[in-house]
Amino acid sequence: MNTSTTTLAGQHAVVTGGGSGIGAAVAEALLRAGARVTLMGRNAQRLDAQREQFNGLGEVACISVDVTSEASVGKAFAQAGAIDILVNNAGQAQAAPFTHIDMALWQRMLDVNLTGVFLGTRAVLPGMLERGHGRIVNVASTAGQIGYAYVAAYCAAKHGVIGLTRSLALEVATKGVTVNAVCPGYTETELLHASLEQITSKTSRTEQQARETLLRSNPQHRFVSPEQVANAVLWLCQPGSDAITGQSISISGGEVM
Repeated sequence: MNTSTTTLAGQHAVVTGGGSGIGAAVAEALLRAGARVTLMGRNAQRLDAQREQFNGLGEVACISVDVTSEASVGKAFAQAGAIDILVNNAGQAQAAPFTHIDMALWQRMLDVNLTGVFLGTRAVLPGMLERGHGRIVNVASTAGQIGYAYVAAYCAAKHGVIGLTRSLALEVATKGVTVNAVCPGYTETELLHASLEQITSKTSRTEQQARETLLRSNPQHRFVSPEQVANAVLWLCQPGSDAITGQSISISGGEVM
């Protein structure tokens, strides 16, 4: 992969959920490749704090958005202006046995993880098609490739993201726009820490035992780092990746899909 600091010079990237974790790591990778980056997320203070951490890396803007709201997404993306790269990273996971999934939980998982991807993509695609160039990368999950117990709503939403990715990639295959998904396994983020807390609170396991339980799914016996996910996203946005589209790339230490 070309790691020159100018490979994405002149390009504008938007990263949703850019205030922490995978989103922040992706934003940093894009900045180091020369792109200017707009961080989007619900928490304006967190976005501003993340921008401060990027001081000196490049041009960074922050825009508050609720990715589940059509009006909020429309306003935020209109404010952002022309966009060359969209990384749909905003997401949320919540576990519950299937018989305990109520409509509120079900709808929340679909709204944040799937509808948010749809709304963001719909906002940027016309401009990308008009310019004949664009990169859309959806941060899905291995939960979009296989099933996991107790997260049926989350799995359904992430499977939907991969279906959307594949379908749209075919529609725009000759238009200069690529659409791909990256599918991290358990990654060292706040989302993982929340999962560990949920396991320890509902079982007799210690945090270390909970970690060991989750690590069993990774043949490398380690959690994925946000930087490893960011490297894959950057590769999909770099010149030379034009032939990669409609793919769901597993970043999971070799977990069998």
